[in-house]
Amino acid sequence: MRAKQMPSSILTRSKSPVILLFAVIILALSFFFFFLFSPSTTTAAVTVPYWHPSVRPETSFVASLEHFLAHKAPKIPASSDDTVGPVIDHDVRRLDERKFVKEMEWLRGDPYYPMSMPVRVYVYEMPSKFTYDLLWLFRNTYRETSNITSNGSPVHRLIEQHSIDYWLWADLIAPESERLLKNVVRVVKQEEADLFYVPFFTTISFFLLEKQQCKALYREALKWVTDQPAWKRSEGRDHIFPIHHPWSFKSVRRYVKNAIWLLPDMDSTGNWYKPGQVSLEKDLILPYVPNVDLCDAKCLLESESKRTTLLFFRGRLKRNAGGKIRAKIGAELTGAKDVVIEEGTAGEGGKAAAQKGMRRSIFCLSPAGDTPSSARLFDAIVSGCIPVIISDELELPFEGILDYRKMAVFISSTDAVQPGWILRYLKSISSTQIREMRRNLAEYSRHFVYSNPAQPLGPEDLVWRMMAGKLVNIKLHTRRSQRVVKESRSVCTCDCRRSNSTHSNPIN
Repeated sequence: MRAKQMPSSILTRSKSPVILLFAVIILALSFFFFFLFSPSTTTAAVTVPYWHPSVRPETSFVASLEHFLAHKAPKIPASSDDTVGPVIDHDVRRLDERKFVKEMEWLRGDPYYPMSMPVRVYVYEMPSKFTYDLLWLFRNTYRETSNITSNGSPVHRLIEQHSIDYWLWADLIAPESERLLKNVVRVVKQEEADLFYVPFFTTISFFLLEKQQCKALYREALKWVTDQPAWKRSEGRDHIFPIHHPWSFKSVRRYVKNAIWLLPDMDSTGNWYKPGQVSLEKDLILPYVPNVDLCDAKCLLESESKRTTLLFFRGRLKRNAGGKIRAKIGAELTGAKDVVIEEGTAGEGGKAAAQKGMRRSIFCLSPAGDTPSSARLFDAIVSGCIPVIISDELELPFEGILDYRKMAVFISSTDAVQPGWILRYLKSISSTQIREMRRNLAEYSRHFVYSNPAQPLGPEDLVWRMMAGKLVNIKLHTRRSQRVVKESRSVCTCDCRRSNSTHSNPIN
């Protein structure tokens, strides 16, 4: 039996290499033809790129704006017509019906609706006097450094710090092939939109127009937006207004209090926003645009041995409201060993001095300004300097996503003014904790650097992640506002018209 089996075994082993080689050839040909004729592969590679290794993101507002106006702005001026035309109830009702059909499609076809991504945004195409004209105004005048506010801050530097309206808009209107963010998409039909973006540059108009001219433009922008059928349908609850400077759009804010405001903070003290105008439920806090350059991984490594200053602060010590604590802290810390407290402004010289000081310091003082927030906090973060936050009323950007305890020190105002308390506390923090917080700063800094193209995990990206969480409440409040029985209102209107027609001649 064994003699008969031996040849069979040898024969089987002799055929194995031939069979294996044949199988490998067949498999290779199969993969070749699959990738050659697969439409999904070629489409994904060509039309939906996620990353552009050859495109370096631009983080300078001035440089990005120069390129945007040169290559993206329309060559032919937009129509000067700034009216929407008469909006009748029929237009609003028709939009509402189309919206209902779309929402039912999403409900039945999307298991994650209404929390699904991407967020669908309709961007209004407003007359150029609200958009491109204001960008050109900034571009043509930003070198005029003599243009300063009453407290000495360069106006154009303040505009840069609050330029979130530019970064968001530039990303939303860019061709889809050039965009990297996948959690927000621009739609061209209003019934397909979750949210409506109003691209009005409120900060530029506030600082660069004469007072009366600015107020007139605010009123025109208000009329343009509130005359839109989509606004009337929701009473503005699904509309986004960039109002990032606390002084901007102030004269007409009360008429858009239902809308989503993009703010630097909540300012619950009531000095800048009236009661009931802002809330964490409807509004969103966005970080200031940093006034200093990003200290990247290489910079952080090189600067680590140079960080010999324990605590650094450069800015104005005299502020209003909650910022009055600055003067008390300044008086307490001035002259202390390993502490630098300097009075300064945000001009070019001030920027260089602040950047140099922050990169040589372990901790950076970030007390409240005129409002609970301060641009200095974000300057410290991108400089790798651990922020020491002294602001009892402060609400932080993206706090529902980011844990600031991992990269910042929080001190109450009560403790901060006690003699010697701040320095004793900072000196008690171990070197191990400091290294860990600095590593977290290096990781977190990407969340506070605006850029074009907007980067995944950058502030523009986190805006839409936070917005997605608001959609359920927005839809809820929109539908509640429509509970009034409009049919009875229409009947009343018709009856009134009939009654009036018996007493007056019709208008021809």
